[in-house]
Amino acid sequence: MKTPELETARLILKPLASEDAAQIQRVFPRWEIVRYLIASVPWPYPPGAAQNYVDNVALAASDEGKGWYWTLRRKEEAQTLIGVICLMDVADNNRGFWLVPEWQGQGYMTEACTVVNDFWFNVLGREVLRAPKAVANTRSKNLSARSGMRLVSVQKGEYVAGELDTELWEMTRQEWRQRNS
Repeated sequence: MKTPELETARLILKPLASEDAAQIQRVFPRWEIVRYLIASVPWPYPPGAAQNYVDNVALAASDEGKGWYWTLRRKEEAQTLIGVICLMDVADNNRGFWLVPEWQGQGYMTEACTVVNDFWFNVLGREVLRAPKAVANTRSKNLSARSGMRLVSVQKGEYVAGELDTELWEMTRQEWRQRNS
């Protein structure tokens, strides 16, 4: 299934496109964004890294039907990308996201996760959503807890910031539907 455009009360989630790489290259390479991302994210972030990621990782996964990637844009300023959220057909790592720090703490990622989770469970028909997080990433953990996810395991993980304790959070389709009916 192709990645559809989605909307929330305040956001447009546009399918990621190759031309989005230039904006990502400008706003993404910030320690506040990358420190809790997987260690395969290059740091310092080199020129051209966003274009490589968009074209050769994200869009390749989308073309194979193994990934769904969206840019987050405020409806009032739809030309400006403020973050990215994705769903992935990867064991124990189904959802990832980042948001430009100036837009954090305003509920945008909660809105994006809600509509993306709904797509995962009700359009793709998946049974469980799992998301790993660095224990130190309290904002992401709080978002998962507020959305009804639960902690299922703790292990070590490799991040841009180094080896950190990692929590695996999950929610089933039944739990999602009960919470959002």
